[in-house]
Amino acid sequence: MAIVGLGFGAEFIPIYKDHPNTEMYAICQRNQENLNKIGDHFDIEKRYSNFDELIQDNNIDAVHINSPIHLHAEQSIAALHAGKHVACTVPMATSIEECQQIVKAQQKSGKNYMMMETAIQTREFLYVKELRDRGELGHIQFLRGAHQQEMAGWPGYWEGLPPMHYATHAVSPLLALAEKEVEYVSCLGSGKIADHLTVNYGSPFAVESALFSLRDSDLAMEVTRSLFETSREYVESFDVYANKKSFEWQQLESEDPVVFTGEEGERVKIPDYAHLLPDSIQRYTTEGVYDSEDNKHLSFTQGSGHGGSHPHLAHEFIMSILEKRDSYPNVFSSANWTCAGLCAHESAMKNGKIIRLPIFKEKI
Repeated sequence: MAIVGLGFGAEFIPIYKDHPNTEMYAICQRNQENLNKIGDHFDIEKRYSNFDELIQDNNIDAVHINSPIHLHAEQSIAALHAGKHVACTVPMATSIEECQQIVKAQQKSGKNYMMMETAIQTREFLYVKELRDRGELGHIQFLRGAHQQEMAGWPGYWEGLPPMHYATHAVSPLLALAEKEVEYVSCLGSGKIADHLTVNYGSPFAVESALFSLRDSDLAMEVTRSLFETSREYVESFDVYANKKSFEWQQLESEDPVVFTGEEGERVKIPDYAHLLPDSIQRYTTEGVYDSEDNKHLSFTQGSGHGGSHPHLAHEFIMSILEKRDSYPNVFSSANWTCAGLCAHESAMKNGKIIRLPIFKEKI
């Protein structure tokens, strides 16, 4: 394994070091001082400050990319062309065209591509998925997701980002539970962010809220997204309404979610799902690199540790390679989940016009 980007990416180093089927072989970051600091701390000998040099290393089988979002497509494509399996943090890309290029590169290379979407490996998601698989939910009738976050103080390329350009945390658990893709979307923008933020991407909206229709399904889903100048505790939430039971995310992080049976609701304690993992990485559902007070990553702390998802993501990527199967999500699902948000923003800029998503593959 090689890891590219050592901010949030450093969270995965001990997971790959301790996984029974991987060697944490190389790390890559442009900042040489920090590269050496991380390398020394985790005792990783192979270090690269140049991505192009790293992907030419024949000892590397798979690359986990955690670089800034505008580099995701370029680096994923280059790594696939170099014959590496690719895991990439969200979003897959910043345009529909880039998503299409990644799909083409993956198909040509035959290597695995997996977008490392935390929201489909959280405790809450695994709990609701378990309810679904046991038949306790019954027929799903409607889905709702939200991702609200204040990103003031994040690196400059985030400033003014259209809310739906980074919608995968809210979109993905809904589509994964429905086991469907988005077919088309209508989205409205609301409110206004400051002019100095608007100028970066030409997007004026404080909030974007979308209705999605799912392909080959009777289901629709709603997603709301905000990034700047909207008061709200950080939340990555999903609600599932079904005919037997429904699940609603809690309003405050300190509370527990609610499961409804008919009109009766009760708060439920969500269990950990570390038992699904190899013994050697089970502890990483509750601890990680960013635990000490002087070493906290904003994404990790705001997102409540991403629901214990990191070792589940790494394990799925690793096992998909070893078992010679598609990862979940595979390249086609990753593209649909990413383009759902990109097309939603396009709709918002056109005052709610229905936008159809490209079909990356007829059947997944």
